[in-house]
Amino acid sequence: MTDLLKNSGWLLDLLDIALVGFIIYRLILFLKGTLAPRLIVGLAIALACYVAGRFAGLQTLAWILNSFLGSLIIVLVIIFQHDIRRALFNLSRSRFGAEDAREATPAIIDELVVAAETLASKRIGALIVIERAMAVNPFLAVGTEIDAKVTSEIITSIFLPYSPIHDGAVIIQRGKLTRAGCFLPITQNPEVAKSLGSRHRAAIGLSEMVDAVVMVVSEETGIISVAVGGRLRRNLDPATLRRYLKRFLDPRWLQ
Repeated sequence: MTDLLKNSGWLLDLLDIALVGFIIYRLILFLKGTLAPRLIVGLAIALACYVAGRFAGLQTLAWILNSFLGSLIIVLVIIFQHDIRRALFNLSRSRFGAEDAREATPAIIDELVVAAETLASKRIGALIVIERAMAVNPFLAVGTEIDAKVTSEIITSIFLPYSPIHDGAVIIQRGKLTRAGCFLPITQNPEVAKSLGSRHRAAIGLSEMVDAVVMVVSEETGIISVAVGGRLRRNLDPATLRRYLKRFLDPRWLQ
């Protein structure tokens, strides 16, 4: 057995390299499109300065950097809290993907599709957030609290240009229209197309932080889009939009 392990040492080395390579590859994919690479470079520079300071006898610099690096785990958790949240969300989504694909409550979905189609035909911009498992309230700013049934007529009337709460997002939680005129966090992803306006950037930004489904109607083009998990799906016709909503919305999030 010992001889076998010795003879297969190169296989273990190969497996070790392959595993490390895979982890690094997945880490690069995870960090792609975020500010994390720049922060990692900054931390690498700080570590290099610490090592250089120790060798050069710069006690004050070494003490400062040692105190900083000593709490590095806490610093990383704070800096990458949204990226960690997104990673956990993607993990849970892949685990429960089959369950999420079940047919959602058709009534609300039909109302959302009709509202989007009506707004798109009139070139009226709109931003509609449907909350799922993760609460969206901590990421909302301003907003007017309402308690209304989700109907295409109410949604359309909210986004009419003369409506006092048309500038912002409508929030749907547990099958109810709960808030309107809300402002969402804007994405910081440098890879997002510069041609996208503030509504699309806000939709992507919120979907990067929570698992909400965010619908967008472009005021300039009338194009309907959906943002989920930081990805924006554009140029959706009513049939495709309905299919996406049925795929991403589980009945328990609409009741």
